[in-house]
Amino acid sequence: MFFFLALRNIIRNKKNSLIIALLIGVITFLFFLGNSIIGKADRSFRDAFIDSLTGDVVLQRRGELTMNLFGANIPIIEDFFIIPVLPAYDIAMELAAAESGVAGISSQVSGQALLDLQGTREPALLGGIDADSYFPLFPGIILEEGRLLRSGETGAMITAQRAQRVEAASGRRPAIGDPLLFTSLGDGGFRIREVPLVGIFSYQNPGQFMNEIVLIDPQTVRALNEIQVAGTAEAPPEATSLFDLNLDDLFSMDSFTWFQEEEEFSTDLLQSFLLEEREELSDHRGGDWHFIIIRLEPGVSPSAFIASINRKIEDYGLVAVGWRVAAGTSAILMILIQALFNAGVFLVSVAGVIAIINILLISVFRRTREIGTLRAIGARDSYIRSLIITENLLLSLGAGLLGVIGGAFFIRWLNSLGLHIPNELVASLLGGSTLQLDFLPPVGALSFAAALALGFSASLYPVETAVRIEPMAAVRRG
Repeated sequence: MFFFLALRNIIRNKKNSLIIALLIGVITFLFFLGNSIIGKADRSFRDAFIDSLTGDVVLQRRGELTMNLFGANIPIIEDFFIIPVLPAYDIAMELAAAESGVAGISSQVSGQALLDLQGTREPALLGGIDADSYFPLFPGIILEEGRLLRSGETGAMITAQRAQRVEAASGRRPAIGDPLLFTSLGDGGFRIREVPLVGIFSYQNPGQFMNEIVLIDPQTVRALNEIQVAGTAEAPPEATSLFDLNLDDLFSMDSFTWFQEEEEFSTDLLQSFLLEEREELSDHRGGDWHFIIIRLEPGVSPSAFIASINRKIEDYGLVAVGWRVAAGTSAILMILIQALFNAGVFLVSVAGVIAIINILLISVFRRTREIGTLRAIGARDSYIRSLIITENLLLSLGAGLLGVIGGAFFIRWLNSLGLHIPNELVASLLGGSTLQLDFLPPVGALSFAAALALGFSASLYPVETAVRIEPMAAVRRG
């Protein structure tokens, strides 16, 4: 009986009901369509960065500023920012590997340099990688020519887009084995390194700056960045004993008898000594990597993983961040774009609510006799409130469903057109040069909930007006 009465009132006031349903339906449609486009772009961004560059979680040095994989996340100081090296690298690797849900771990040292290739000079973002552990983490890296970089070798890989630019400028496509000349400027002056080109690759879904990345051996990046591996070693007594000699004794033959105490000095002995020194230095790890990149197994929550590992690495001056922070400002701006869009929808919704309130107030005044009669026969305030709110919720329910369904059919129609996206940035945001949007159930549910909230909030003031109608008003209306 209650719902029947509510439906009857909606039908009796069909003109006002149609206007209210139209307003709620249009706002729901806009909310659903806009958030579907933004959600598609955000998912494309997420897949592009996680599968090609950042992984799910990145460990970096804790500081006042958050960092992406190639600099600070504040553009104003990005050009003057030096990425700090990781403290306690070995400990961080052990703690990360011990966490459950880890599918793979790799390391990266980053830098920037000027790349000279076939007379073409361009700035490049350098990703010094541990190749053996890096490439298995990222299925989004596609080899186009040559081969993948190997751990321990000196070489670099450039993107296919960079190769096309060089070919357009020089008239010849870069070939495997061509020299790549890198120049950087540091406190010690200019530093120049030359490495061979070992491969040309592309990203499955490149982000805004990913085509500028050069994957290179970490030793070259450290040399260009003036990063030195710190280590401590105690000098042997026979080496420090030379400090006790005076200047005349230093160049006498007696001072070199230590070479012949156990075995005769030879080139083999010198080579063996240098080999031992190299092995000793290679054991000192840490202080020469900027980031630890972690891929998680499917179904593992990145937020829960980050919270867990942050409790363990906090004392070592490290912090774990998600893919969005590691990707940089382009991914962070996606949240800002979504917030700005929804702020615009909110302003439209406020205007819609005001219009709906006015319509409902007119409807309430027209129903004074009906409401007064209900109160005269014993209807309580709660009954009047429930009746009017139910009417508006039923309208909101139908309008919300129509808005979401209409948005879904509109998306399907757009996809059928196969529209080409000429702008490269927009194409990268939407995951391809052909416009293809997805129906996102969470966005649909949120849009439907927004429609119900819109109808409910618009009912509050008219309901309070209705419950103040006295039974005598019905008598005066006849």
